[in-house]
Amino acid sequence: MIRQYSGIAPKGDLLLIQRLCNRLKGKSFLHVNSTREGGGVAEILHRMIPLLTDLGIDARWEVIEGDAGFYDFTKKMHNALQGKSEKFSKAMWEYYYETNKRNRKNINLNADAVLIHDPQPAPLIDFRRRSRKSIWMWRCHIDISNPMPGVWANLKKYVVKYDTAIFSVAKFAKALPINEFIITPSIDPLSDKNRDLTDKEINDVAVKFDIPRDKPIILQVSRFDKFKDPIGVINAYKIVKKYNDCRLILAGSPATDDPEGEAILNEVKDYAGNDPDIHTLLLPPDNHKEINALQRMADVILQKSIKEGFGLTVSEAMWKEKPVIGGAVGGIPLQIVHGVTGFVVYSVEGAAFRIRQFLNNPEMAVRMGRNGKEYVKNNFLLTRQIRDYLSLWYCSMYKGKNVIEL
Repeated sequence: MIRQYSGIAPKGDLLLIQRLCNRLKGKSFLHVNSTREGGGVAEILHRMIPLLTDLGIDARWEVIEGDAGFYDFTKKMHNALQGKSEKFSKAMWEYYYETNKRNRKNINLNADAVLIHDPQPAPLIDFRRRSRKSIWMWRCHIDISNPMPGVWANLKKYVVKYDTAIFSVAKFAKALPINEFIITPSIDPLSDKNRDLTDKEINDVAVKFDIPRDKPIILQVSRFDKFKDPIGVINAYKIVKKYNDCRLILAGSPATDDPEGEAILNEVKDYAGNDPDIHTLLLPPDNHKEINALQRMADVILQKSIKEGFGLTVSEAMWKEKPVIGGAVGGIPLQIVHGVTGFVVYSVEGAAFRIRQFLNNPEMAVRMGRNGKEYVKNNFLLTRQIRDYLSLWYCSMYKGKNVIEL
């Protein structure tokens, strides 16, 4: 499978992956998160696990299970870690721990390397078998640069028990008594969401969702979450609409660990009103080809987040050579080189201004789109993320020793 990336991903990444896998062949690598469908983590793991297995790694992916109460709590915790004021009781924190404790009976935590994704399964570290030599890593995909102090204090007591903490952006990292690393997320250029599509495939999706292609299309793809600022996107569109006739598409998929999505979707629909040029699409999590087609038919793509972990929809759009505009938060400025691969903005008015700039200057849009694809190729492909995970694992095995030459 890794050979399929030849000529697409950087040659050096592919060579290093193969050499690392020769050293790690037969060893086990466990990933644990809270949902198998919906969200960037699940998308990455769906593509990464088969690749690792094909390379000779015993890779597994487990998902913790919880009820509505657990996911309501973890969504509040997610919001609080990103700075929103929420109320928590001692009983809520105890239930959070007990849910993880119940999950340990259904998940085989024995592996040479264990990567726990995000806060939901963080307490699993308490059930680590100390008799086995293994490395446990906690991977944080969200912005915890300015959390509610009490919430971070409760989560931190689990995080410090890990061998390593991994963050997507340097400013998300916290002062911890363990090793910390920055590893950015990635997209898979060969997945249904990112592979090349024929004109017919793109047109078929436009017909399926009843989207005429008679005027420029502005698109935002994201979960229906207030931190993605869908209302702000509609307001930017309304400003642009006064000068440039266009359409707006807001498309997203539900995630099983996000109980707020339906309420936000209804709020967006109400705010959009009866405007026939606003299309609000709730798609099944596996509609990857449809998302791909929407991105390819768009003229300008936004990710106008006001809080963001990384925002891989930016790299997805850039891979398709589309001009992008993103909020200046989280990992978006790492992907958008302002004025080179797109624009970062700080307001609704700024987003509207940049949309009009792209619509009125197609040559600039084409140039930035090409720059964007090259930037993604060198920095945000799945092969690079696999390279980073394997490198971290390999070097951790030889902590305090001379690392064997690859």
